Amino acid sequence: MAKDLDELLDEVESKFCRPDPLRLGMVERPRGGGGGGGILSNDQNRAEAKENLRSTETFKKEHDLDSLINEIFEEPNFDKKCFKLKSKSSGNTSVRASIQGPGKSCSPVYLGGSAVPCGIGTNTSQRACDHLRCIACDFWVVSYDDYGWDKSCDYLFLRNNMPEFHKLKTKLVKKKGTRAYACQCSWRTIEELTDLQTDHHLRWVCGKH
Repeated sequence: MAKDLDELLDEVESKFCRPDPLRLGMVERPRGGGGGGGILSNDQNRAEAKENLRSTETFKKEHDLDSLINEIFEEPNFDKKCFKLKSKSSGNTSVRASIQGPGKSCSPVYLGGSAVPCGIGTNTSQRACDHLRCIACDFWVVSYDDYGWDKSCDYLFLRNNMPEFHKLKTKLVKKKGTRAYACQCSWRTIEELTDLQTDHHLRWVCGKH
């Protein structure tokens, strides 16, 4: 290890020390004087060579770091617009969230015959909810205008045939002015505006509009 260091210092001296006339004078000065001065001058040269080596290595590291930074920013795939795009994307997300936010619910929830318009039901706008969901069977409630359920309709029939109309129609009877409602576990034939809360057996709720 010491031998390698000496060889490295000799190489540095040959590159950084010998071209300097002052340093050559310092090396040659001991020829006219005592041996102690030669040792001192040689040690001083070695110290200066070490300092030069450190400065060179530091400069090289800084230069390499600057080059690496420049290469990163000059990469074709590095787009400074990415930060703007991210902020723009987050803005769009917030806009979409506001647009697609929680919908409005009916209050109260109404059922109605075919003459009752569908929509969001309120105390002032009495409309039949057409986004009903059953919390018992977790099915959306279907409705058919001008139809009523036959008396033979039962739970097993709905369980096996919901929500296919071509299968359900075998238990549907044409009746003008009525509306047939059904999920997978319950069914009703409604002729006029009815508050859902008056039917305590139904587990239907507004699924939001």
